[in-house]
Amino acid sequence: MTRMFRDPMLVIASHNPGKVREIGDLLGPFGTRVFSASEMNLPEPIEDGDTFIANAEIKALAAATAAALPALSDDSGLVVPALDGQPGIFSARWAGPGKDFNVAMERVEKELDGHSDRRAYFACALSLAWPDGHCETFEGRVDGVLVWPPRGGKGFGYDPIFQPDGYDITFGEFEPVAKHQISHRADAFRQLVTACFEER
Repeated sequence: MTRMFRDPMLVIASHNPGKVREIGDLLGPFGTRVFSASEMNLPEPIEDGDTFIANAEIKALAAATAAALPALSDDSGLVVPALDGQPGIFSARWAGPGKDFNVAMERVEKELDGHSDRRAYFACALSLAWPDGHCETFEGRVDGVLVWPPRGGKGFGYDPIFQPDGYDITFGEFEPVAKHQISHRADAFRQLVTACFEER
C-alpha cells in the first residue's frame, strides 16, 4: 500500500543546485520545510544502479538514513534513441568532473554526427524514502527533438538543446514556471503528489 507523506521536513537528496531549486519550487504549495543534501553535508552515495529508478532509490535511501528524515531524490537524464539510449543514466558523467554541460552537449552533437533521427526524451525517476527503508518511486518523461546550436540560458544541464514536442523553443528558453508544467520532473512529481501528498 502507498505510504502518505505526513512529515514537516524533507531532505532533497541532491547536490545539484538546479535540481534542488526545481524540486523545491514544486514542493512549495505543500508547506514542507525543505533541506538539500549539500546544506546538511550529506555524502554523495555511489550511483551504481542500471536504471534511473534504481539510482533514485539509492540516493533517497542514503539521504534518509544519514539525515534520519524522509528524503526525496531525483535521477534524471537525456535519452537519445539514435545513440542507443545514451547518455541516459550517465547524463551527468558526460559533463565530466567539472560538470560542464557545454562539454556534454557538444559530445551529444558530435556523437549524432549528422544522424537524421534527432528524437530524444528526458526521463526522471523520483524516489521518496523514509529512514525505515520504505520507498515510493515514480517515473516521468517528456519527448522532443535535439537542436543545435544550444539556445537559452534559463535552464540547466541539456535544456538548451532540447525542444519539447509542440513547442518551438528549448527548455533553456522556457520560463521556469512554464517548464515546471510540462517537464519530465513535473510528470513524475504529479504522480508522486497524487499517490503520497493529496490527502493533506
